[in-house]
Amino acid sequence: MNRSTDPLNPSKVTNMTKSAVILISLLFVSMAAAAEMEPAPALALTDDTGTVVNLPRSHNGVDVYFFWASWCPYCKALMPHLQSINEEYGDRVTIFALQIRDDEDPRAFLDRYGYDFVLLPDADAAMEPYGVKGTPGVFLVDGSGNIRFNLYDLRSDDDAAYQALNHSGKAARRAPWWAARIRQATDEILHH
Repeated sequence: MNRSTDPLNPSKVTNMTKSAVILISLLFVSMAAAAEMEPAPALALTDDTGTVVNLPRSHNGVDVYFFWASWCPYCKALMPHLQSINEEYGDRVTIFALQIRDDEDPRAFLDRYGYDFVLLPDADAAMEPYGVKGTPGVFLVDGSGNIRFNLYDLRSDDDAAYQALNHSGKAARRAPWWAARIRQATDEILHH
């Protein structure tokens, strides 16, 4: 019998074993990635026009849930970056601005700076389901309703110069770094 047609040829068995190992590994990787996705808690919030907005939404895009307050320097520093993302991605990305722990008129604030976000004022009730303890909180939710990014999960190595800055200075340095990671996560969600 010819060795190349022999089904028990050691080189064929080795190749079949390698293929099986690769397929099983890919299955476990995809199962682990699916297990890491946390379903976004359901919310029913009223926007600033009085319309009830049910989140998460089912669609082909990314929703950014941005928990903010007008007094927060980190929020103020991040907002221009979020507006840029909003403009860059168009209808593939929606920024939901969930105002929390704030007494200022949120629509006047957003209009003053030209931010085109879906405003959800008085969103304090949404804090607990998302584990929001402070501002800003940013979550990226895919069109299947899974949280794919949580700003609170980011860790940075802050040097002494950063630590010496006041809150506004820290916010100015941190916001572009956060925005780069938000863009990266948005791209990953949209292209996978």
